Amino acid sequence: MKFPLPALLLATCLLMAFSPTLTLFAAEDLATPPITTAKAWVIADGNTGEVLASHQPDEKLKSASTTKAMCAHVVLGLAKKDPAVLDEMVTISKLADATAGSTAGVKAGEKISVRDGLRGLMLPSGNDMGNAFAEHFHARLQPPGKETPDSVKTPGFRTRCNFIAEMNREAIRLGMKNTVYRQSYGDGGEDKDPTTTARDLVILAIAAMKDPAFAEVVKTQKYTGKVLLPGSTTKTRDITWENSNQLLKLGGYDGVKTGMTNQAGYCLIARGEQNGMPLIVTILGAPSEEVRYAEVRNLFRWWWSSGRTVRQ
Repeated sequence: MKFPLPALLLATCLLMAFSPTLTLFAAEDLATPPITTAKAWVIADGNTGEVLASHQPDEKLKSASTTKAMCAHVVLGLAKKDPAVLDEMVTISKLADATAGSTAGVKAGEKISVRDGLRGLMLPSGNDMGNAFAEHFHARLQPPGKETPDSVKTPGFRTRCNFIAEMNREAIRLGMKNTVYRQSYGDGGEDKDPTTTARDLVILAIAAMKDPAFAEVVKTQKYTGKVLLPGSTTKTRDITWENSNQLLKLGGYDGVKTGMTNQAGYCLIARGEQNGMPLIVTILGAPSEEVRYAEVRNLFRWWWSSGRTVRQ
């Protein structure tokens, strides 16, 4: 006996709908983290930094422009001791202007306030501002010691090495046991030289976000600063930056720093909060920008939606 095709389809649907053993899809497994392709990641309590879940949290890797979070943290530490630091004018050198990679777009001979320069460092991920800050604060900081690699103690770093050394000293003070900085804005060193770990980036994020000035910078989506033109004390030009952290457009996220190079892959330190549950998620070595954001969001949503709390 033959049945028309529509009747067969209807019967199949009814059988699957009412059968206790047949289902179209298996239930989502919330006991284990989502599948990721990044080299390392950590989910941490956004208040305490306690690691809640992780993959390769202590693997030493390159971390690209996430280094700028430490650069900004050191600058703001100096500003805490002397608030007038934020109004100091930083002169952009030829070295800073010539810095390769992502840029704030401030040119040699121009001047910018530390306050605006922090936005130029963190929003468009300005490598030039990283070098500019290292040069500006170099003379008031102690020279490098054992905490800093020998590559930073060479003549090419003579105008910046003290600042990079201070970044390393601050990493030690914070307990970032697997972090070594070789540049003020990125990885530096050779291809084989790692910079930090996903766990250490959580430690940095927790410390930096306690400073309202830092938190204000990294949650800013768009900012227009003023640049003083060369040879003038009054003539300025406006410069507008947009934040490279695309999560800020979604709501519920308020920081902190992106990073990307061919050697490091796509990296991110992110902070988000839902239903009173703040989390820090760090990710290193994702294969693409799209994957970086997808995997970070999946990690946030997995923890938030699984019924877990920040304290187990």
